[in-house]
Amino acid sequence: MSILESKIPEGPLKDKWTKHKNDINLVNPANKRNIDVIVVGTGLAGGAAAATLAELGYNVKTFCYQDSPRRAHSIAAQGGINASKNYQGDGDSDYRLFYDTVKGGDYRSREANVYRLAEVSGNIIDQCVAQGVPFAREYGGYLDNRSFGGVLVSRTFYAKGQTGQQLLLGAYSAMNRQINRGKITPFNRHEMMDLVLVDGKARGIIARDMVTGKIERHSGHAVVLASGGYGNVFFLSTNAMGSNVMAAWRAHRRGAYFANPCYTQIHPTCIPVTGDHQSKLTLMSESLRNDGRIWVPKKKEDADAIRDGKKKPTDLAEEDRDYYLERRYPSFGNLVPRDVASRAAKERCDAGFGVNKTGQAVYLDFASAIKRYGKEKAFTSGHKNPSDEEVIRLGTEVVESKYGNLFDMYEKITDQNPYKTPMMIYPAVHYTMGGLWVDYNLQTTIPGCFAAGEANFSDHGANRLGASALMQGLADGYFVLPYTIGHSLSEDIRTGKIPTDSPEFDAAEKDVTDRINKLMNAGGKHSVDSYHKKLGKIMWEKCGMARNAKGLQEAIDEIKALREDFWKNVKVTGPTESKNAELEKAGRVADFLELGELFAKDALHREESCGGHFREEYQTEEGEALRDDENFRYVAAWEHTGLPSEAVLHKEQLIFDNIELKTRSYK
Repeated sequence: MSILESKIPEGPLKDKWTKHKNDINLVNPANKRNIDVIVVGTGLAGGAAAATLAELGYNVKTFCYQDSPRRAHSIAAQGGINASKNYQGDGDSDYRLFYDTVKGGDYRSREANVYRLAEVSGNIIDQCVAQGVPFAREYGGYLDNRSFGGVLVSRTFYAKGQTGQQLLLGAYSAMNRQINRGKITPFNRHEMMDLVLVDGKARGIIARDMVTGKIERHSGHAVVLASGGYGNVFFLSTNAMGSNVMAAWRAHRRGAYFANPCYTQIHPTCIPVTGDHQSKLTLMSESLRNDGRIWVPKKKEDADAIRDGKKKPTDLAEEDRDYYLERRYPSFGNLVPRDVASRAAKERCDAGFGVNKTGQAVYLDFASAIKRYGKEKAFTSGHKNPSDEEVIRLGTEVVESKYGNLFDMYEKITDQNPYKTPMMIYPAVHYTMGGLWVDYNLQTTIPGCFAAGEANFSDHGANRLGASALMQGLADGYFVLPYTIGHSLSEDIRTGKIPTDSPEFDAAEKDVTDRINKLMNAGGKHSVDSYHKKLGKIMWEKCGMARNAKGLQEAIDEIKALREDFWKNVKVTGPTESKNAELEKAGRVADFLELGELFAKDALHREESCGGHFREEYQTEEGEALRDDENFRYVAAWEHTGLPSEAVLHKEQLIFDNIELKTRSYK
């Protein structure tokens, strides 16, 4: 074990980033034309980084497995993006955004990185407005804000329920400009299969053309991994079906440390599981908690009657409803952080108050909001004594203007009208705070290999606050990486083009083809999906919202056995020389089967509860997370040495000079 150095600049917190930008090495514009950068992943972090690096003059190659960068999973983000603009005049500031983020992450993130994130957040909004992103506006034309969980201010900028899509189109338009200039060469429908190191530095990748099956070599002076998170290790998650850990995991196998894999976010507002037939889950934006009230019946007999179809939720009077978040957390109410809201929902359902047929759902009710907005709209329209029908009609119009696309999506999936009956929701895997370990420059432990956005671990600690993923992705891509990568690339101004006919590229390509052949020749009887589902079941039941030592050790043993069986008995159909979705899935699931074991190992070693990592042995009398700051105030970064069971732990101690460490309270 060693202590990791994160290269955080000296000086006051608010001056660190400015000082660092002044001190790091730069690359002359004429030299940038001779430097190649590979960007893997073209979501918000990768797309923003690619566009900005190309604008600066670097030659950029982008790789994504989708047919267009516009289909990156960033497009699925609904609710908004945080920034400390303080347009509402409600007391927001860079420091308050910094504090809320560190506290929301349960004091398991770096102060310097989080403050930098808050510091550049306002620039993101200006950049996106300049690109034409259609943020919602107030009546007077100013940008509107709404609230998200874990904060007491309104700092979330949004574009109805399609914020991720609009931001991604902005980044994609910036990319397209550089593609048309010839500064970005896009490789769509390509999947990174391995990272190539030359003399210890990242110098390229091996990629597979997913249309022709051809294995290709691509060289560069630096490689940026912006390939998203690994939530699909649980099989059922809100992630896109194709989301995977392959790029990050292959870098991990080459020497990049993987940090805090057990920090996984369970989102409280998702459409509940309905059966074994499902292959993914659907998120209902956290923005709905601005106006929706979460409840379950107070009496078990009412919950039983609802599950049996003998009662409807609208049959229950107010006094028979338990608005449990408002009851337990009066200061924040329904806008507590995601990990807190998710555990509270699980507790109510485990106690027998769940409301769908499986007993794994709670209600998200908009009746109060519809009445409140309806009365306000009627009053401002001059109707001082409106009828109940008019109030509901006007209120429904207001709610539709705010959340209409989300309500439509819910109705299409469930065949229930959320304007007339409460939504049913339940927690589901949504985001991963863990990822590749990076220093202050976003460089991994492999020189020349950088990680941005959800692919790295850096900003959210043990729990991400809502609307902060888009903020981090665009901060890394537009405003951090373009500065810090230059410090590394300044050493390559005389290097010249990296050749792809070297022994290192030969060996990496051989490793890739050998792995593909091994998958194709397993000759088993079981489908890839069957293994993925089994892995997901183990992960959800033993590494999900609640964990304990016994279950985690069982998970380690079961995943190890499942992985061994996978390599002996998986059946991968189709050819290698053309499009083959089964082969693609097999490679991804093989990586998940290794990551899953490291995930459980990390969770087992961390004998405390913090954020999304909840160990049943470590909780307060009230059932809240119980941290152990004396023994676990560190980032756990794992070094690959062969099998996941043999991974070596390295620690980065977390130092808090600007925030007092204390137990989180949202009461």
